Amino acid sequence: MKIMFISDIHGMAGTLQKALEHADNLKSDRIVILGDILYHGPRNGVPDLYDPAKVVELLNARKEQIIAVRGNCDAEVDQMLLNFPIMSDYSELICGENRFFLTHGHLWNEFHLPEISGGSVLAHGHTHVAELKKLDSGITIFNPGSISLPKNTIVKSFGWFENGTLSVRMLEEPSNVIKEAQI
Repeated sequence: MKIMFISDIHGMAGTLQKALEHADNLKSDRIVILGDILYHGPRNGVPDLYDPAKVVELLNARKEQIIAVRGNCDAEVDQMLLNFPIMSDYSELICGENRFFLTHGHLWNEFHLPEISGGSVLAHGHTHVAELKKLDSGITIFNPGSISLPKNTIVKSFGWFENGTLSVRMLEEPSNVIKEAQI
């Protein structure tokens, strides 16, 4: 199974469109959205190209492909517009031997781990900083970064899973792998 991970869209339709084009080109089976879909949050200001209505249109067209969790900027009113569930604080995805705990990151993260076993992947967004590392417990921490508002001068990025390998890739140049690990 090929899975694209995106997070922290924050209503920016242009970067979402680019990510979805990569999903098509890479032949993604699923798209995991790790929260903060429509609203930009009070700390971020209004981003250029902010168009939540277009984001709704783009995502609803792919509702059968999407697994999503609630971010700290997502609300019930957002769920009223989206035709796939977004209000769960977490979800789990099992892909072959790989188990993913999917969350936004404001509730569970490296410093506040959920009850998951070694060998699992804790996939989250929230920080807007790409991360891929294995803890001593055997849990892999995976953050695809943000496709819209990267922090700490990290480029816009998304995550990719294929054949037991997780990677973080540049949105502008998806063949450019920033981080990669076999899980």
